[in-house]
Amino acid sequence: MSIAYLYLACAIAAEIVATTFLKSSDGFSRLWPSVVTIAGYAVSFFFLSLTLRTIPTGIAYAIWSGVGIVLISLISWIWFGQKLDLPAMLGMGLIVAGVVVINVFSRSASH
Repeated sequence: MSIAYLYLACAIAAEIVATTFLKSSDGFSRLWPSVVTIAGYAVSFFFLSLTLRTIPTGIAYAIWSGVGIVLISLISWIWFGQKLDLPAMLGMGLIVAGVVVINVFSRSASH
């Protein structure tokens, strides 16, 4: 695994923390969840920018957003009691499949 993918993992983790706290910020009316949200997105974009030195923008963004969507949906299901119906789970399965296809078969991802 190259350092770019480590940076991408850090970007995804920070984005997940930021998005989780975004709900808790209650429209940026609560100070500490708002601070965590803003800091989390700043860290996420910083690491995403480091990722883009090596991985093409489209590939990095597809992985960042796809993995982020799936993980934040799972966290929302566990933490906030969000309901996930069959179409939502199938859609997330397709997102995961897309990320796997990009990483396993795309030559664009290997730059």
